[in-house]
Parts: sequence; C-alpha cells; structure tokens
Amino acid sequence: MSTVGEAFGQLKAAQKAAKGVSLYSRYVNRPAGRFLAAGSYGIGLAPNQVTAISAVFSFAAVAGAAAGTPSWGLGLTVWLGLAVGFAFDSADGQLARLRGGGSAAGEWLDHVVDCAKITALHTAVLITWYRHPAHFGLDGAAWLLVPLGFQLAAVVTFFGGLLTEKLGPRRAPGTPAAAPSTLRAVALLPVDHGVFCLVFVLLGDGEWFRWAYTVLGAAAALFLVAFLTKWFRELSAAPR
Repeated sequence: MSTVGEAFGQLKAAQKAAKGVSLYSRYVNRPAGRFLAAGSYGIGLAPNQVTAISAVFSFAAVAGAAAGTPSWGLGLTVWLGLAVGFAFDSADGQLARLRGGGSAAGEWLDHVVDCAKITALHTAVLITWYRHPAHFGLDGAAWLLVPLGFQLAAVVTFFGGLLTEKLGPRRAPGTPAAAPSTLRAVALLPVDHGVFCLVFVLLGDGEWFRWAYTVLGAAAALFLVAFLTKWFRELSAAPR
C-alpha cells in the first residue's frame, strides 16, 4: 500500500475537470477532500465508509439546526459539521479513483446521501423557523414558503444535473477538458453547497440569517431556470 504522501500526490495529479465548478469547490473543498482521501487510503477505509462518515457529520449538523436553540455557538457548530461532511463527500469519489475506480453501488449511495442531505437541510430550516419565529423576525406563516421553495429549487437542480450528465453525449477518450472559466467559477458561488453552509454561522442573529438564506434561495431559483434552459438545449442538440 502506498504511503499517505504518495496517495496525496496521485490524487493531486488525477483531479476531475474544474469546468463548471465554483471557486469554493475548486480551491477549498476539493483540496480538503484530497487530504481526507489520502488519509482514508492510508488507514484502509473504503469509499462507502467515507460516504458514511460524510453522512454522519452532515446529518448531525442537520439535526442540530432543527432541534437546537438558535445561537452563535450552534451556528458555528452546524456550519462546521456541514463543511466537514461536504469535504468527506468530495473525498469518497477521490478515494474511489485512487483505488482504481468506484462501483455503481458506491455512486448510487453517494447520490442518495447527497439528495437526502439537501432535502433534510432545508427541512431543518423550516422546522427551526416554525419553532422560533420571534428569533428570526417572522411576521407571518408565509415566510415558511421560503425554505420549501429553496428546497424545490435545490432538489430539481441536483436531479436535473445528474440526469443531464447521464443522458448527455460522452467526451471521446483522450479529448482534453475545456479550460475552466474564472468568471463562471465566481458566478457559481451563490449556488455552491459550501457557500450555502456558511449561512448557518449567522444563526445567532435570526434576521441576518433569514435574509441571507432568502437571498441564496432567490439565487437558486434563478440559476435553476438558467440551468434547465441550458441542459434542455444541450440534450436537444445531442445526437440520439
């Protein structure tokens, strides 16, 4: 078995293309996942075990957001759990590539956990808004529609992206990946999961959290329209 250092070097040389990836994922989450993947490889963990670790951190944070009393300490703890879970989510795929390629079951498990995490996280916001309306400055039940709408946009974007990847034409072997666009990487920051996780740091100030969450929800809805339009055009133009 290679050393952790050798594994890290192999992972660094075998990264996925950066096209369509935000700056956070490119410069924060993927490098963090690379360290975790190398360490996991060194102690003999399997990719599915890393996926399970990701789920534990993520869902512990979700439970804290839903059941806890909003405070600055809780917000920091929730963000940390989500951020670590997101890094392990990047690590499981990198570990699979390091071990020679993942399995269909492993990919299925990864996507199921991701979908459950997205759905549960917005449900947690809905629950804490319902439990602590005064803290978040909610002056009516209509505000509860915001996490529901955000959840809809996030889940449809996640599913639409996966389906487009599966149904779209494959790049011919040996074809170089398109160069990543810095402008696009910056533009994608509002819909990056890592950036979204940062909003939970604001749980101590309910109104700040409410407005930051709502702004990101509006961005998710706008990006959903743009993504769906782009994906439909790409699939319409693809040869059958």
